[in-house]
Amino acid sequence: MLGPVILAASRSDRMRRLVSAAPVTKPVVDRFIPGETVDQIVPIIRELTDQGLELTMDVVGEDITTPAQAEAARDAYLELIDRLKPLELGTRAEMSVKLSMFGQALEGGHELALANVRPVVEAAAEIGTTVTLDAEDHTTLDSMFAIHEELRKDFPQTGCVIQAYLFRTEADARRLADSGSRVRLVKGAYKEPAEVAYQQRHEIDKAYVCILRTLMEGEGYPMIGSHDPRLISIGQELARTAGRKLDEYEFQMLYGIRSDEHLRLAAEGHRMRVYTAYGTDWYGYFMRRLAEKPANLRFFARSMVTKG
Repeated sequence: MLGPVILAASRSDRMRRLVSAAPVTKPVVDRFIPGETVDQIVPIIRELTDQGLELTMDVVGEDITTPAQAEAARDAYLELIDRLKPLELGTRAEMSVKLSMFGQALEGGHELALANVRPVVEAAAEIGTTVTLDAEDHTTLDSMFAIHEELRKDFPQTGCVIQAYLFRTEADARRLADSGSRVRLVKGAYKEPAEVAYQQRHEIDKAYVCILRTLMEGEGYPMIGSHDPRLISIGQELARTAGRKLDEYEFQMLYGIRSDEHLRLAAEGHRMRVYTAYGTDWYGYFMRRLAEKPANLRFFARSMVTKG
């Protein structure tokens, strides 16, 4: 399978240099990451929200090595929030953050990440929106969930992400659903060992449906993170069965993937949120998008052949 190979390449400095230097890379990356600066991304925010879509904004970058870089990540989000304020979008434009970007992997990382992310959550609340904590590899999750729980004491709308391919996730989903959390469910996009995660697609899909049922039947706010037409249809049926109204759950998809489906769901009255990343440190994010779906890799390879 190519997915694990691509995920391994996402951690390779050599592959980073090769991919970054390829002439075709930028136009292909632009499909998934529509800008590198706040000035470039604000028009995209306006365009998508004018189309009836909602957004969750991600400043890309994960593999930081110093506390100064973690503070810079915090400041990048604070700048984004400052630019969102006059748009008065409220929760139509929220933020997604990776705690690794806020220093989680550094010495004293749990406390450092909490200290850096709290001002972002506070500033988001001041303009009427919120923050979702992205899930990363399984070794980081206990820290992420603890930070999520701590932030919710003052900011109960703070969300988190769970990954269907991990064995632990069904128990995590039950706990989060009981607590009334905002929870985005995704399949998972990191290379995880067989000891902690399902490896086969059909196993992951089965787990996804079981976990989504738990979220729909619980007290929280489910966010269905998938581009899979079958899972989207199942999600709609589970919502109906649970008696949920259209504003009591939402769909989330990545910018640049199935954009026609974004608009279709929004036109039907669903809350449809587009995960929109921007920034200069795009490599890791881009490689995981290739790993998630063979069609993305074929798109990139075809572009290299025709434009390289």
